[in-house]
Amino acid sequence: MRKPSANAALAIVCALGVMAMTGAAFAAVPLYRMFCQVTGFDGTVRRAEKAPDQVLDETVLIRFDTNVRDLPMTFRAEQVTQRVRIGATGMAFFDVTNTSDRPIHATAAYNVVPERAGPYFQKLQCFCFEGQTIQPGQTMQFPVQYFVAPEIATDRESRGVREITLSYTFYPTKGFDQAAIAASPTGAAG
Repeated sequence: MRKPSANAALAIVCALGVMAMTGAAFAAVPLYRMFCQVTGFDGTVRRAEKAPDQVLDETVLIRFDTNVRDLPMTFRAEQVTQRVRIGATGMAFFDVTNTSDRPIHATAAYNVVPERAGPYFQKLQCFCFEGQTIQPGQTMQFPVQYFVAPEIATDRESRGVREITLSYTFYPTKGFDQAAIAASPTGAAG
């Protein structure tokens, strides 16, 4: 039996390297998103299990920004701003209307500005945690329950933050239209 040549071993190592790099490329986006959600990095809002026990006298002005990417819908915040005490729970409502004659399946992405406020702006409830289905002509109201963690007041980098903008962008969820058409009783859109 012959020993594998150095060229064959090198080819195997190169093939394994290419496969590992391809796998890392596919894993990079979900891993980065998970990292941002855990740390609040890059203005990513964190999901909280419960509101803080401490409420400060200091307030923060929260601005709400809404955007739509490649969807026939309107999307707006019922209030453009809210002033909340740091540590207190706030509630905002958003209205979405499907202006088309077909169901829309969409997901809302979000972030906060300034980025240094990301670790402290936390949500208890949000429509952005899952995809939404909006029927033709339907208007839906979505709540967001949030708070600004009291630690923002003592963090040397963020303690001067007095305004935070929470920005949402609704974008189409890929592959939904084909699934909706196939699942409809007539098998056709509209």
